Amino acid sequence: MRTAHARARHQADPQRFFTDPLASKILRLPLDPDALLPPSDDPIARHNIRFVAARSRFAEDSLASAVVAGTRQVVVLGAGLDTFACRNPHAGLTVFEVDHPDTQEWKRQQMAAAGIALPTSLVFAPIDFERDTLAEALDAAGLDRHRPAFFIWLGVTPYLTRDAVLATLRCVAEHTAPVEVVFDYYLEPSPTMAPELRAAYEAATRRVAEFGEPWLSHFTPDGLAEELRAMKLDDIEDFTGPELLARYLGEPTPDAGAAADADVFSGHVLRAGRATAR
Repeated sequence: MRTAHARARHQADPQRFFTDPLASKILRLPLDPDALLPPSDDPIARHNIRFVAARSRFAEDSLASAVVAGTRQVVVLGAGLDTFACRNPHAGLTVFEVDHPDTQEWKRQQMAAAGIALPTSLVFAPIDFERDTLAEALDAAGLDRHRPAFFIWLGVTPYLTRDAVLATLRCVAEHTAPVEVVFDYYLEPSPTMAPELRAAYEAATRRVAEFGEPWLSHFTPDGLAEELRAMKLDDIEDFTGPELLARYLGEPTPDAGAAADADVFSGHVLRAGRATAR
């Protein structure tokens, strides 16, 4: 819900760089832009909202490049209320949405209530991790292992253990045909972080824990790149949140210190791939 709200709120941003006309609709929110704007005095909220938009923009731009190269399958892991399948501009691209069956049923209800039709290119791949593996869920949904595939995995890894994150990435890497994945991850907070930012970070940590979804994993860029290369996903691009925002807002890339502090509230967005078959 929070991620979907961020995408909806970004639509009212005067510097909008990610367009999602269904973001408010699927949430059944009022269309009044003033009701969607974040508080003007909350820079962390503005940063988080723009980061959510930036990671989606980067993922969808990277997917578009893969489609040009011949990919016709995309898997959205932990899709939630993501609307890409309903905005899919790519002819012949099948969208597999992986999520818990209860979440998928809720999404269907939200779509029906909002008058959003289920596109024929959308395939739900329900998974209950207590009973199924990701590979089993995708095979049951009809993913073709012998054709290239693109995976989008946003807003999920911090809530999983390190082992679970790496196991999922190994499953992606085991795709027989060429494959790419875009996902985001969190860094450990910098020991030199400004006191007011550290206080805000610790408050956010307590809040997600109270919701029953604590942050469980953090990675370093070098360590994660080493893990991915061991999986043969060696075509890697890794961006900080501020770097992505600078790209889409047309602003200079922030200095390393400012970027490190802002990363605590967003994270890195990484694309990894393998251009050949296994």
